[in-house]
Amino acid sequence: MTESNSTNQLGKGFIWIAWILAIALLVFVFQDALDSQWNPNQQPESALSAQGKASVTLNQNRRGHYITSGTINDSPVVFLLDTGATQVSIPAHIAEQLQLESYGQYPVQTANGTVTVYRTKIDSLSIGNLYLYNVDAHINPGMQSNEILLGMSALKKVEFRQTGNQLVLQQR
Repeated sequence: MTESNSTNQLGKGFIWIAWILAIALLVFVFQDALDSQWNPNQQPESALSAQGKASVTLNQNRRGHYITSGTINDSPVVFLLDTGATQVSIPAHIAEQLQLESYGQYPVQTANGTVTVYRTKIDSLSIGNLYLYNVDAHINPGMQSNEILLGMSALKKVEFRQTGNQLVLQQR
């Protein structure tokens, strides 16, 4: 009887392990689908116009936002386009990873109230084949997100138009 009991316990243990592995596999497989819904522009669609101007087409995510992968000074980042933001706003923890220098501080009004931010300059910013240089930005210690708000200090350097659920950014 003890051999049968230990065999049963061993069998139950393997069943638990199989279930745990199956759930882990499902999470792994579906995480890509969830990431694609949150950021449908992980590899934004780039094109060149007949005049040789770079353009990028972004798709809205399920919440109606335009989130895209890009770079700051050749380091990968994630942008949330925000036409209501005056500046590109970088969370302090990301600015530290990007080794951005700060100079001067000033108060800004955000949805969460007034916060003191620090001026910085982005040498190069890219989304797909669209490159922007010498972009004013600020480092925001109050932001806890992992997205950088792509505000008008960058967006004023491009033409943009929305058609349905897509936003096209084109070099000026």
